[in-house]
Amino acid sequence: MGGALARAVAASPIEKKLYLADKCEEKMLALGKEVGAEASTPETVAGECDYVFIGVKPQMLEDMFSGIRKVLDGRKDRFVLVSMAAGTTISRIKELAGDRPVIRIMPNLAVSVGEGMTMYCSEGTEPGETECFRSFMSKSGRLCPINEKLIDAGSAVSGCGPAYVFMFAEALADGGVYCGLPRADANLLAAQTLIGAAKMLIESGKHPGELKDAVCSPGGTTIAGVKRLEEGAFRADVTDAVIAAYEKTKKL
Repeated sequence: MGGALARAVAASPIEKKLYLADKCEEKMLALGKEVGAEASTPETVAGECDYVFIGVKPQMLEDMFSGIRKVLDGRKDRFVLVSMAAGTTISRIKELAGDRPVIRIMPNLAVSVGEGMTMYCSEGTEPGETECFRSFMSKSGRLCPINEKLIDAGSAVSGCGPAYVFMFAEALADGGVYCGLPRADANLLAAQTLIGAAKMLIESGKHPGELKDAVCSPGGTTIAGVKRLEEGAFRADVTDAVIAAYEKTKKL
């Protein structure tokens, strides 16, 4: 995810200098060459960047901040910490890093193709800093400001959701293969169907149920398929998957 965000930031139109720090030097050098970023160290990033992105697992935060806390404390200029650590509150980041402006983000995998969904909330930032953040994240996809208490629920939808969508796309294509389609054609049909349906949902502003009804002709083929999905508790299973992911996040 850190690499995907670095690519998005590199593609943004605003003027910037991008530094990368990663424990895997080979990966860091390759990504730096790809996006035009300078390979660096955590201490340099912490000491020089206006926006310091934190892309480690929640259980690694304490050790990471112990290595850069002195550098952060020594800074006299203003900077913003941007954390994508799952299940980690802004208050927890401040416990580890000191009372700094913090933007907490929760992006999803699709930022890697410029169609991501990134939720964010902040504390201590100035309006100009938030707008600058939105500008250099503009190539990642959509941005959604959200109350921090809702970010875990949102993550269970947009953060985990791509996995469920991929499973649905695979199943949709499997059905096509069963009916005689070549695998490549079935995969393409399923993928483009998802793209088109998602775009209709966003651009029309209509309720998903209304759009579903528009596809279902009386006594037609689509309503027969919908009936079969309902018999298998399709919607309930998807809802339960989101709830399971949310409950797991709360335990982290």
